[in-house]
Amino acid sequence: MAMRIGTPLSPNATRVMLLGAGELGKEVIIALQRLGIEVIAVDRYANAPGHQMAHHARVIDMADPIALRALIDAERPAIIVPEIEAIATDVLADVEQAGLCEVIPTARAAQLTMNREGIRRLAAEELGLPTSPYAFADDFDTLQRKAASIGCPCIIKPVMSSSGKGQSRVDDAGALQAAWDYAMAGGRVNRGRVIVEGVVDFDFEITLLTVRSGPHGGEITTHFCDPVGHRQVHGDYVESWQPQPMTAAALAKAQDIARQVTGALGGRGLFGVELFVRGDQVWFSEVSPRPHDTGMVTMASQPQNEFELHARAILGLPVDTRRDAIAASAVIYGGMDATGIGYDGVADALSVPQSDLRLFGKPEAFTRRRMGVALARGADVDEARTRATQAAAAVVTRAP
Repeated sequence: MAMRIGTPLSPNATRVMLLGAGELGKEVIIALQRLGIEVIAVDRYANAPGHQMAHHARVIDMADPIALRALIDAERPAIIVPEIEAIATDVLADVEQAGLCEVIPTARAAQLTMNREGIRRLAAEELGLPTSPYAFADDFDTLQRKAASIGCPCIIKPVMSSSGKGQSRVDDAGALQAAWDYAMAGGRVNRGRVIVEGVVDFDFEITLLTVRSGPHGGEITTHFCDPVGHRQVHGDYVESWQPQPMTAAALAKAQDIARQVTGALGGRGLFGVELFVRGDQVWFSEVSPRPHDTGMVTMASQPQNEFELHARAILGLPVDTRRDAIAASAVIYGGMDATGIGYDGVADALSVPQSDLRLFGKPEAFTRRRMGVALARGADVDEARTRATQAAAAVVTRAP
């Protein structure tokens, strides 16, 4: 049965609360509002990108269970949509179990995916999916032993972080201390635990945007977007493109892995499934139960971008994952530590053929903070990437 959608700011409004109001949340809010939803945007700092779009803006520490429960009780949303990892997920489980609201995709999915340990054990140990070798460490001595067992090179990550924060590649044991210190600084919650991963010899990595959709109370169907290729620096994406060419056998394996992982997590919504690919071989890496930063390319490549797909799936509406263009995205960084920066070169960026921009409106810039993204279409992936990179480079940040 399809959900009845009310009128925003009226007694019969359909109220959705987003926990996390960054650039990805902002686009989800826009997509929800176009479908008549009243949105409450929550973040840990004021004037976040999504705050600037939503009907209601709230600022709390979402990792504080008392503050989060009090806000949910006060706002009484019909649906809660976690958009970041640093959330008191036990509260989500409590309100879901009590039937106070629906959590997207499920509270269990939010709990498992905010912790790399939970999702890795689900994928490798419960589902038996291929992954890189891995181990966990709670202190530096254990890290040294686990890294020696797995071997270098290896990757060190906090079990709880986002967007590559705290992640390091270690090529020899002498770099382990610096990697441990960086991981401790980069973890948002539970900072004393890391995952040590062996390096997979892959040709490329992809994000397979996977959508679980269907009417409320009805059968869930799984849909896939074309694979998104991406390039990372220090664990953070700097450009992405769609489609990423790959063999039919590898694509079939990727879709099977994504279907199993998202099926085990359950619920409705869009998931970003990260995978390593070499030839016909595919390894599971991570999954986010929400739109993915690399998937911003779909704003140029698909009739329904990842944010619109997420919004539709959340509401139990039909989805269309078709791609109608070859496109790429490239990140625009802050380039400085400052508040209220300005942007020059926007006209030059938009003069690049078939280009577009998204400037996120973040109130504070950091040197490596993502402040915007350039999008571009092309006749092929190389042309699209060249155009997106050229457009991003044209945008110059200026101190206020």
